[in-house]
Amino acid sequence: MRDSPPNLDPSPPPDPPEDSPAVARWHEHLKWERNVSPHTLRAYLNDIRDCELWLAETYAVTSIDAASRTQLRSWAASLHGHLAAASMARKIAAVRQLFLFLRRHGHLAVDPAQGMRTPKQDQTLPRFLSVDEMLLLLRHVTAEADPALEARNSAMVELLYSAGVRVAELVSLDLQQLELDERVARVTGKGRKQRIVPFGDHAVTALNGWLAVRDTVLAKRGVKPTDALFLNWRGTRLSTRSVRRMMEARCLRAGLRQTVSPHGLRHSYATHLLDGKADIREVQELLGHARLSTTQRYTHTSFAGVAAAYDGAHPRAQLAASAPAPPLSDLEVARRSPGGEDTP
Repeated sequence: MRDSPPNLDPSPPPDPPEDSPAVARWHEHLKWERNVSPHTLRAYLNDIRDCELWLAETYAVTSIDAASRTQLRSWAASLHGHLAAASMARKIAAVRQLFLFLRRHGHLAVDPAQGMRTPKQDQTLPRFLSVDEMLLLLRHVTAEADPALEARNSAMVELLYSAGVRVAELVSLDLQQLELDERVARVTGKGRKQRIVPFGDHAVTALNGWLAVRDTVLAKRGVKPTDALFLNWRGTRLSTRSVRRMMEARCLRAGLRQTVSPHGLRHSYATHLLDGKADIREVQELLGHARLSTTQRYTHTSFAGVAAAYDGAHPRAQLAASAPAPPLSDLEVARRSPGGEDTP
């Protein structure tokens, strides 16, 4: 049976439901069985709803599970030229996962999204700081109007770099998840998986400085006590967006050549560990990566480390340090030239 042509009726197309039964079932699966993070869940659902809306406007298909293979491929083709490759890949991946779930659980006999390919993406790495730049950022003190904000910001920068946590993990930290005596924190990462991350003495000092003034923030705002470690000026849990804005402003005020996101500090953390000869498996565990390939793609070594490895291991690099060979005599040149004695 051929697909019906696109809906050319000028009247308003029917709006798809907020969540069709198929999407609702998948939503519950992601939330309770897959334990995906709220951010990932929200992104996936928005992608599915965008696709469902396009299908309703173009083909009058009001539920995504009623779409055909041709209609889904037409939707994927419509993304080209409007979105970056990474955004396109995420949307197509969300649709594929939805239909795979529906097929495996018996809600569909055939998976129309099977075989849909995602566009090739450039393997870009987030910005990172050298050790010298990182130290410059850590030593920078911003003249905040409220000294408590400076204490909080310093503690966050120290913990982001010292523990290598994600920004979402940072803002979700509660007081009871911090063990300053042991210099560790229990963080909840992707998939709601918990891990223990260590941090250094400088982070302990900065955290103590923030904790000493944290209660004054609550008292000034007259809000109820909260377990959140890092607070905003209203006395409630800090958002990831606020941390990103703080990082950008702090990099500029510190005089760095480039600004980095909180994720850039995580990347700097991993890079500096590997440059310091840390085992990549240990770095994988510290970062909370499920697969080693993720760590290998996420991290890299500096050119100085690569050059040092070459100089120490390659035979030609080792020979370069020895005395140069003496020039050949005229007789030796004649012997090695074409038609000489060495010619077979």
